[in-house]
Amino acid sequence: MRPMILGLVAILAGTAGAAEPSPTVTFERDVQPILTRAGCNAGACHGKASGQNGFRLSLQGFDPTFDHIAIAREEGGRRVHRPAPEQSLLLQKGAATVPHGGGQRLDPDGPFYETIRRWIADGLPRTPADAPKLARVSVEPTERALKPDEAFELRVTAHFSDGSSEDVTELSTYGSSESTTVAVDEEGRVRAGKLAGEATISARYEGLFANCDVFIPLEGDVDEAEYAAFPRANFIDDLAVAKWKKLGLTPSAVAGDATFLRRAHLDVIGRLPTPEEARAFLDDTSPDKRARLVDRLLERPEYADHWATKWMDLLRPNPYRVGIKAVFNLDGWIRQAFRDNLPYDEFVRRIVTAQGSTFEQGPATIFRDHRDPIEIAPVVGQLFLGIRLDCAKCHHHPFESWSQEQFYEFSAFFTRVGRKGTGLSPPISGSEEVVFTAKSGSLKHPQTEAELAAKPLFGEAPIPDDPDADPREALARWMTAPENRYFAEVMANRVWGDLMGVGIVDPVDDIRATNPPSNAPLLEALAADFRDHGYDVKHLLRAIMASSVYALESEPNERNVADARNFSRHYRQRLRAETLLDAVSDVTGVPDSFDASPPGSRAVSTWTNRIPSLFLDTFGRPDANQDPPCERTTDTAVVQALHLMNAPGVNQKLTSDEGRVAALAKGDATPRAIVEELFLATYSRLPSDEEREVAEALFQVPDKPRRAAVEDVVWALLNSPEFVFKD
Repeated sequence: MRPMILGLVAILAGTAGAAEPSPTVTFERDVQPILTRAGCNAGACHGKASGQNGFRLSLQGFDPTFDHIAIAREEGGRRVHRPAPEQSLLLQKGAATVPHGGGQRLDPDGPFYETIRRWIADGLPRTPADAPKLARVSVEPTERALKPDEAFELRVTAHFSDGSSEDVTELSTYGSSESTTVAVDEEGRVRAGKLAGEATISARYEGLFANCDVFIPLEGDVDEAEYAAFPRANFIDDLAVAKWKKLGLTPSAVAGDATFLRRAHLDVIGRLPTPEEARAFLDDTSPDKRARLVDRLLERPEYADHWATKWMDLLRPNPYRVGIKAVFNLDGWIRQAFRDNLPYDEFVRRIVTAQGSTFEQGPATIFRDHRDPIEIAPVVGQLFLGIRLDCAKCHHHPFESWSQEQFYEFSAFFTRVGRKGTGLSPPISGSEEVVFTAKSGSLKHPQTEAELAAKPLFGEAPIPDDPDADPREALARWMTAPENRYFAEVMANRVWGDLMGVGIVDPVDDIRATNPPSNAPLLEALAADFRDHGYDVKHLLRAIMASSVYALESEPNERNVADARNFSRHYRQRLRAETLLDAVSDVTGVPDSFDASPPGSRAVSTWTNRIPSLFLDTFGRPDANQDPPCERTTDTAVVQALHLMNAPGVNQKLTSDEGRVAALAKGDATPRAIVEELFLATYSRLPSDEEREVAEALFQVPDKPRRAAVEDVVWALLNSPEFVFKD
């Protein structure tokens, strides 16, 4: 490796006769990687916005010109001293021969120090513009299985545009996705921890990444027959089993019919099955009844509301900012798109290229809300590509390869979004606005002031040479093209995460080298299947729900109890706020009422989070004051448990004269029949013998009214984890 062998070359030159001249040391190729490797341009040091003690570098070296000026010319060039390089402040501080808040970052006898010293002595040269460019980085090995406490060393290679390569192991920086499971030191030495697990080790050199996947399998052997016996319904099961084998995981049992019934209803339509639906399914002996159930659910009208609500979380703006009618119109458009099963690529295309009146064209409301190109670009990148670009707005992305220039080039696709109307005037922005393609529009780089042409993050997205052509059309074609893997992957991952409790990539919209998928072949196969079937969301749901992996129990066994990413068991999820409120209404038989909604509306049908509901707020619906994409709170909290126990709204449903409790108390059903109906209504299953005995005993308490007994049973069932969580 060129910088690392400079000292060795000098020694050999004095002992082995005529040696070849040492290569020229230049800033971008040789010096800047050392500054990154030493942490000088990290965010905690000189790379932060304000710098450190008057010395500022670009974060992770994203701007070489800025850094060269800061070192060579800023402050009168006091940081370097060419006549006596050893007296340069850059070296004295780095070697801590003078006080330095960052401590010693360079060994005065080491090759890094010598490389910088030679660079100063040679006149601080830049790397020639026509020099080979860094094309990619690779790491060896790319995968390794380890035993506890076992270690190995990585080898990182930089590949350049002229076909040359160079060992850059010592100049790379390293990180582990799970440092407590598998650690990596600054030299690239990887060491396994004491417990089974997995981690991805990322090696970064000059803004590019390469990964090595490390596994620590569970101790003990698993009989191959156990994996062979696992029921394979489709490609999902094959790829999941392949990963389990690597880690020595064994899957939980396949869930029973009652669990699958409740899970499928909540996943597809966001509501519980009725007692009658539960009895019919449990009594059905057909071998294909689960597949037929999923097909029926996908055709029910509740499907559109349930899945549209998920996207409204991401797209719905605050009505006090953009206007009530505009938000209502967008809400209606999204729901209709799901009713029509609009292909996902067309759904996204209509959003990205939206035009027209916000009173007539729902997606236009998004461009009423996000008015600046540099505001809409990261929203589009995150939602539809799983690429988070916010960091690149100000500097090179610290965890990805996206540069500041790429951010502004991507944003330039939105520079010709024009608007006619009165604009925004919160909190009463009620007027109509028309979105159209303007005749002109431009965007300048914030540092160079250069006007930037619209370019995608990779590949090509040619814009027709037509003054009436909308650049967003070219962007939409590029985004939805089959070769753009991000587009299909992020949606496949988003749907998988909704159904399975955690994404293959998690968070679901953060696809990057330093946040690798837990099962890359599975994510790639899901995305390919989704793309090959015309971006049909219902097909994607069917494929996942048809797998045996989806149907697993959540109860762990001794070999998967610690698994939280590989889907060897089902991961329980707390019900979404709207789903839970509707479930309480369904169990009690007492519907809610909501402001600005028709009578009989369900919580999942509410069109804005501004509609008051203490229950929905308690259980984590998005804050209406946040800009989308809004964060939905999925955590549990004591206040939630107390709300179900004591809230007046829940109590009114239990004690209503119009609900299920009153009807059962007035009827002539036996206590056993009442208990069975309530268990079917809440859990989609019949009670166990012990549960039945305890519940029926409430009806035998002396002087206890029958209605009070029914209320007690319902209250107990609603306040159990089995009701609040989707198993």
